[in-house]
Amino acid sequence: MPQALNESYGIYSLLPPLIAIVLAIISRNVILSLLIGVLGGYYIMEQSLPGMAGATLEGIWTLLQKGWVLKTLVFAIFVGSIIELIQRSGGVEGFVRFLQEKKRLVTNRKEAELLAFFIGLAIFIESSITSLIAGTVSRPLTDRYGTSREKLAYICDSTAAPVCTMFPLNAWGALLLGLIGSQIEAGVIAGEPIRLLGSALLFNFYALFSILLVLYTIVKGVKFPSYTKVDPPNIEFEEKNGDIYALIVPIASLLILVFVFLFITGGGNMLAGSGSTSVFAAVLGSVAISSLYYLVKGSMPAGEILPAILRGAKTMLPIAAILIFAFAIGDVTVKMGTGIYMAHFANAIMSPALLPAGIFLLSAIIAFSTGTSWGTFSIMMPIALTIAAGMGMADSALLPVVIAAVISGGVFGDHASPISDTTIISAMAAGCDLIAHVKTQLPWALTAAFLSIVFFLLSGYLLV
Repeated sequence: MPQALNESYGIYSLLPPLIAIVLAIISRNVILSLLIGVLGGYYIMEQSLPGMAGATLEGIWTLLQKGWVLKTLVFAIFVGSIIELIQRSGGVEGFVRFLQEKKRLVTNRKEAELLAFFIGLAIFIESSITSLIAGTVSRPLTDRYGTSREKLAYICDSTAAPVCTMFPLNAWGALLLGLIGSQIEAGVIAGEPIRLLGSALLFNFYALFSILLVLYTIVKGVKFPSYTKVDPPNIEFEEKNGDIYALIVPIASLLILVFVFLFITGGGNMLAGSGSTSVFAAVLGSVAISSLYYLVKGSMPAGEILPAILRGAKTMLPIAAILIFAFAIGDVTVKMGTGIYMAHFANAIMSPALLPAGIFLLSAIIAFSTGTSWGTFSIMMPIALTIAAGMGMADSALLPVVIAAVISGGVFGDHASPISDTTIISAMAAGCDLIAHVKTQLPWALTAAFLSIVFFLLSGYLLV
């Protein structure tokens, strides 16, 4: 793996993610586009077709041997089982009837969209779960009142990673505290990790503007272009009473079990827990608990539960394929030194006042190219803090702004990228085409990014 600029593949390291992104947008075939990007990266590294084929197979096999990858794939697949169980058991119908007839809480398009928005704000333990629950619960209501699936996907996506970084009592917070703490331990910067992260959250401009823009589109009734055909509500659907607890039990058990397993895997400290293990165990536990509830309550015949689990899992296999190739292309960018190449010139071209805005842009480009905010944090946090220390800001008021710039840039790039797992899962949860989601969301993501750059520039000049 390249560790220095002379060990990276230079400008060629940008080609694999760029090829995948451009092809995905043109062809709308995400799996094939990602595969071509992965093959292109390994061809550059191996310089031969046989070498490329062997390295690609070895790279994917190595990924599948990593625990977090397999757990993420299992989570994605069995999410489909939970969705299928909720739908087949009458949970969705029960929830809709509860909101519309018993409580009169959702009676129009704006209220349906606000439901998705507030669910996204309330669930900040893990971005994939945030998108999943907001989309699954809200989709019948947003369909009924004419919200496009693309707008629902935007609401889900924009209240997933942004919310997780604004309220980091989760695995995101654990990662960021660890990255900051490692630089303090190394003597690069001074301070307490939790205080620095807490201060940085005040300057997490992209997350803040992203959330506010979602609220703006809802309150102002902004309509998104619709590329996904949605069937009109089924009369049979409207006549069913349903069982609201058939929806509450799977979702509540999923959320509670995530916290339980974060606590267990963290040895009593949820911030130190394993996110991948927790969501993996929680989704399997939720399927088991839900199945038992349906058997006891009679929400579904015993003979229909297992077929529904398998049918739901089968629908997620294309999503799992997209995720594995997205992980593969991220692995290729690490091996080719993409992040190192892009970060090499930062120290030379940035003044202290421009540092936060520059770090934001660099983090955004890396996250967009690799499709991972966590990978971007891991690459950019040490680089950004080292640059800040070299400019004499090891304990200055600008240090939290630099940390926030890494977080904001990583979330923006990940948010806008068609090869990001959160983008993929948001489109899946809303039931819309992935590329349609990317295209309709991008103008709003770019608006939030532009505002973020302005505020990072102001912060740089005011605090330097």
